[in-house]
Amino acid sequence: MLQSTGARRVRAYAFLVAAAVLSGAAGTASRHDRIVVGSVTHLPLPRFASLRSDDINLRVGPGRRYPIAWILHRRFLPVEIKREFKEWRQIRLPDGTEGWVHSGTIIARRSFYVKTGPLRTVHAAATKHSSPVARLQAHVVGRIVSCAAQFTWCRVEVGSVEGYLERDAFWGTFAAEAVPG
Repeated sequence: MLQSTGARRVRAYAFLVAAAVLSGAAGTASRHDRIVVGSVTHLPLPRFASLRSDDINLRVGPGRRYPIAWILHRRFLPVEIKREFKEWRQIRLPDGTEGWVHSGTIIARRSFYVKTGPLRTVHAAATKHSSPVARLQAHVVGRIVSCAAQFTWCRVEVGSVEGYLERDAFWGTFAAEAVPG
């Protein structure tokens, strides 16, 4: 089927306008609404992950030539990945410390770190009125089983205990983030 040059231009223009509107490039989305992805993994940034082992070097820069600032001794500690550079990831720890680790030292497993403060109660259901199944001290590390988007409770696991913990009791998810189970 042959089309005139003018018809092709109109169709191409309509496609570009539709693509701009759908991508938010037409000015309707704010700078904060855009999803930033890593240059290496193409996964969203920031995002959470966990430490793979008990002895991980946290460096001041992305490479072995940079000095070690800390040696991390907490397997499955949640970390926030902020940036990527080749095989290195800039991370933030629950206490706010930042540094670089090799990508092979972190895993996608979602974990949580209980915030400082009073004992935190793990409940049998996602309500404060349900039976308590455990009480957690500050600095306990556990696994996030799942979290629904916009929901204040997450299903968690610590050892052989599983239940629900309020998001504001721990560090390891963003406020409205969905963590699939």
